[in-house]
Amino acid sequence: MEILGRADELASLAGVLTRPGGGALVVRGDAGVGKSVLLAAAAGGSGHRVLRAVGTEAESGLAYAGLHQLLYPLLPHASSLDPETRTTFDTIFGRGDAEPPSVLALGVAVLDLLALAAGTTPLLLVIDDAHWLDPQSAEVCTFIARRLAGHAVHLLAAVRSEVASGWDAAGLPSLPISPLAAVPAAELLAVTAPGLTDAARGEILREAQGNPLALVELPRAATAGGGEAPLPSRLFGARIAALSPAVRASLLRAALDGLAVAGRTRYQPSGVEQAIDCGLLTIDPATGDVAFRHPLVRSALLRAATPNERRAAHRDLAHLHEHDAERYATHLAAATVDPDDAVAEALEEAAHSASGRGGAASAVAMLTRAAELSETAAGRSQRLGEAAFVAAQAALLDQAQQLQETAGRPAAALTLAYAALYRDGDVRSAHRLLATALAGDLDPDTRARLLNLLQAISMFSQNEALWTVAESFVRDTDGISLLYRDAWGDVARTGPGVAARVRDEFGRLGDGQPWDVMRLGVAAFFTDCLAEHRNLVRRVAAREEHGGAVTNAMTLLQLVMLDQITAGEWDEALETGRRGLELTIEHEYALFEHQFYGYAGLVHAWRGDLAAARRAADRLDRWARPRGVGYLTELAEAIGAAAGLTSGDYEAAYAYASGLTSPGTFTAYSQQSVRTFLDLIEAAVHTGRLPQAHAHAVAARDLGLPAVSGRLSFLVAAAQAMTDEQGGDFAAAVAHPAAAEFPFELARVRLAHGMSLRRQRDRAAARVVLTEAADAFDRLGAAPWAARARAELRAAGSAAASGAAPALTAQEREIAELAASGLSNKEIGAKMFLSPRTVGAHLYRVFPKLGVSSRASLRDALS
Repeated sequence: MEILGRADELASLAGVLTRPGGGALVVRGDAGVGKSVLLAAAAGGSGHRVLRAVGTEAESGLAYAGLHQLLYPLLPHASSLDPETRTTFDTIFGRGDAEPPSVLALGVAVLDLLALAAGTTPLLLVIDDAHWLDPQSAEVCTFIARRLAGHAVHLLAAVRSEVASGWDAAGLPSLPISPLAAVPAAELLAVTAPGLTDAARGEILREAQGNPLALVELPRAATAGGGEAPLPSRLFGARIAALSPAVRASLLRAALDGLAVAGRTRYQPSGVEQAIDCGLLTIDPATGDVAFRHPLVRSALLRAATPNERRAAHRDLAHLHEHDAERYATHLAAATVDPDDAVAEALEEAAHSASGRGGAASAVAMLTRAAELSETAAGRSQRLGEAAFVAAQAALLDQAQQLQETAGRPAAALTLAYAALYRDGDVRSAHRLLATALAGDLDPDTRARLLNLLQAISMFSQNEALWTVAESFVRDTDGISLLYRDAWGDVARTGPGVAARVRDEFGRLGDGQPWDVMRLGVAAFFTDCLAEHRNLVRRVAAREEHGGAVTNAMTLLQLVMLDQITAGEWDEALETGRRGLELTIEHEYALFEHQFYGYAGLVHAWRGDLAAARRAADRLDRWARPRGVGYLTELAEAIGAAAGLTSGDYEAAYAYASGLTSPGTFTAYSQQSVRTFLDLIEAAVHTGRLPQAHAHAVAARDLGLPAVSGRLSFLVAAAQAMTDEQGGDFAAAVAHPAAAEFPFELARVRLAHGMSLRRQRDRAAARVVLTEAADAFDRLGAAPWAARARAELRAAGSAAASGAAPALTAQEREIAELAASGLSNKEIGAKMFLSPRTVGAHLYRVFPKLGVSSRASLRDALS
């Protein structure tokens, strides 16, 4: 049957599915507007292998139920994946007992499985009623949907406009589906119900308001006049009421049990020909199973059933699922009214099962229901305590009571927001608390403190909606709050000129208060001018670290660490990170603790300690993603991109970097989309995606990134050279005045330059450039990068590429001379203000450079 009035929508869907590479689209509209029909039409003519899943309210509390529907046909392919990835799937689908994976780890595993399955035929994932997916499945599906570029995989998801879900804030492109216009609505009614009188036709058109499902079903209903009844009842209520009690009970059990999926027991209604004849059920041509004609039939059945009928159906389903702990307990609890310890214990067992698979939100709901069904006060208390513990581990932090108690008390609001942010990472509650307080009548100093913290929370969230709220308050101010907005927020678009404003504010500050130095230091880092203010930042950090403004000292130590990473002082950066970690753990400031882990993970990734880098990224993602701390989840993905580039896994690097921002764009309010600019360029070039790399370089230039900072000006010049097929002007990029301030990026650009010269057969020039790159990587301790540079040197004809010892840095020579004089690591550290561990790390690199293996040989080697 022709789909009337939807030519534009069908064209949009076809455009997505024919676009080179992968992609995703969320189809949004009211119930009955035709989303399912459009998805079916798009899938039918796509030429893809189609995998389907349908969200149901009955399964929305069962962890990974939706993902299991979607991936079940592909699980045989998992045997071709590495053991770690296979274990990931076994764990979440209840076939193993390993530690549940983070969303980042599971998302990457799903992408690997999809890429493997799409090797010969492109895949299309179709998710209908995606708003009813369980939260865990929705989180993974939105994660992979943002990373399908470059894969032969597309995803279409249909959601109801009026139902909130995880798809709303996923940042995916969407296609709104409106009701039919008057002409196609009349045509549809004429085709489906040609025998109507003019009066009946007019009444149905008025009541349907262009809703296609209403146009098809209202003529079959007992009466078109539905009054204020919900749409499902108006369309299907009369037909459900006309069913025999046995058929109605069978359909109710099917409605409460979700969908049939291979490998899972499901209730299969039988003897329901009456429901098929009246259009409530249909036969699935692929499987021969009966299925609801439309998801709203299920909703109408649930509305029509009495509480006793629903409890009886749940009781029957509990017996059906007695070997599935989670389904059994869920149905049994729904069938139970009075306290019953046996049911409560079944729910506890189910909660432990759900937690073991990573379904903490489901476990909390089960434990809460178990507490309600406990027969004793002690049992209720114990189960509520366990529920609270699981919720805390999952970052499901409900601070509604605190918000109520502190309404209108801005000082208390400030204190509570600090605690919520720094201790719990609860950006949403902290943001809501401060936005409420800022709406009141405040004195200027209090308003400024609240506003600056609100912007810091928005920065950690990297959520456009939260930033929009913060900016609505900033617009009414002037001065430094505007600077923080421009530096901490959408720096790709508001950053030009901010570095000069930061310099002016530092000039007025003097030594200043630690919180002022800290805030300006963060702005300086985001605009790449922190090195200009490092002495002040380091001095205030040292002053406040022991007994001063310790909270500010934690951030100041992060700034010292970041400045050391930028300057190539990587050993010192790791030492600073260790000091910061000790401080944050002592004071239980989890947000800052995970920042230190993340920054250390980045150094480990660049140095080639991939196991440490992956541990850091996984730790960040597990903690930050459930809490909505976007800054840290993006830092985890930046670590993934760095690890991919270092190990030579350029496809993985591209997947991570393009997940942070699509080539040719810069994600709004994302600091990492700017900081990983060179990573995305390199990954795209190495994977043969030169058009994407070129588009990204052009977008950076056109957006004005060179005006944000000297670093970005240098990197944009380098990117233009790297994406020029004729061999760009690398010399101009390397000669950029800011290049020397960023030794690791400069070495990477020199490596790319040397590779370009070698391809152009200018081997002599290539050897000069590659030698400089290799020496720089050696100084940084970036062994895999140094090895790559030396491999290029050998290819360029250098016989000494593997034998020439790199020179000592000034600091390494001083340490070596002190060690040669007989001083211990502790004594050297005291003289040079370094830790003994840092001294040892320097000597570890000095020995192979000098060709010695002990301190006793140092004196002769140095002479």
